[in-house]
Amino acid sequence: MNKYEGINFEKELPEGYKQALYINAKSVKMGLLMNFIALIVLIIVMVLAFLSLKLYDQPLMKKLNNDDVEYHISFISPFIFLFSMIAYIVLHELVHGIAYKKLTNEKLTFGLSWSCAFCGVPNIYTYRKTAIISVLAPFVFFSIVFIIILVILYFVNPIYYLMAAFIFGLHVGGCSGDLYVYILFKTKFKNKNTLMRDTGPEQFFYIKEDNN
Repeated sequence: MNKYEGINFEKELPEGYKQALYINAKSVKMGLLMNFIALIVLIIVMVLAFLSLKLYDQPLMKKLNNDDVEYHISFISPFIFLFSMIAYIVLHELVHGIAYKKLTNEKLTFGLSWSCAFCGVPNIYTYRKTAIISVLAPFVFFSIVFIIILVILYFVNPIYYLMAAFIFGLHVGGCSGDLYVYILFKTKFKNKNTLMRDTGPEQFFYIKEDNN
């Protein structure tokens, strides 16, 4: 028997539970909404990044006009940028997977849809605490990593700083679905016995019949 069963998750939906909410990131409405929010977040992050260079470090802005920076823009940067975005998407889902695997030791599923990349544990029902940790793991981990990178690059190279800011914006905006699930747990599903079945793009929330 899996040592985490009955503590972090259940293999079967326990008696007395009912479905309380269903989320599908592959639906047109939800997919467009999450991507619209992601776009708004990205725009805000990039505006702040440009302002940080323009208002607080004028020498860095002057570097945008020199030949070295133009070379980076025309040749090196696009490759680094593309690789970084792809690597982030893969690593984001891997962190979800690592958290789920550590807490459940159950089979994972990974995939890509028109609206999102995803990782899930479709064959089990995770308890609230397990679900929250697994859902928030990439947001917390990569937010710390990107902030450190941004601080370093701010004083090194404005182009790479702006590239990192763009990916950071994608990161925060791309976590909108994860953060939405977390908000639901903090507002609507506060009971520790709440269960969630996470297929990746879909989340099913279950509560006991006598829970309000």
